[in-house]
Amino acid sequence: MDQIVADIFVATRTPYPVIFARFCGAILLGALIGIEREKRQRPAGLRTHILVSLASSIFAVVAVESVHMVSLSGPEVRIDPIRVVEAVTAGVAFLAAGMIVFSRGEIKGLTTGAGMWLAGAVGLSIGFGFWWIAAFATGASLIVLFILGRLEVALQWKVPEPSGENSTAKRPEDSVAAGSRER
Repeated sequence: MDQIVADIFVATRTPYPVIFARFCGAILLGALIGIEREKRQRPAGLRTHILVSLASSIFAVVAVESVHMVSLSGPEVRIDPIRVVEAVTAGVAFLAAGMIVFSRGEIKGLTTGAGMWLAGAVGLSIGFGFWWIAAFATGASLIVLFILGRLEVALQWKVPEPSGENSTAKRPEDSVAAGSRER
């Protein structure tokens, strides 16, 4: 029984309160990115971004801790935390690619996919202990998503998105196309 308890409460290089604080930071910063996607009613919103960020953070913490594990310190074992970064990047890119859809001549979901990729990077940053990098990246993403999104509409580079489920706002070109089909 002592061996089981010792295995559950394995000693870590980083204290558990710091590890759990990193996970909470990944949840919070991932949520900040996901809120914008949720507000715009995108398929990958709040929960998805939180999970991507948290999972990435866990991978980073496990990578750091595995380097210091006694059972993995033999001469035949080589641990490279950079491989974890590559694996997380590839995994999140796979998820993000699933969000991108080509429909009616338009690409949709690209910003959501990029947000998921960013949430993965934020989670990795937090997991490796780079709080300030993660905080800056999250702040920068919020500026890009909220402020630049509104600027694109103000400059008429993009049509405003419908604000609610019952909204019937359409693009001007959709109205023209619909009118020409009705004739």
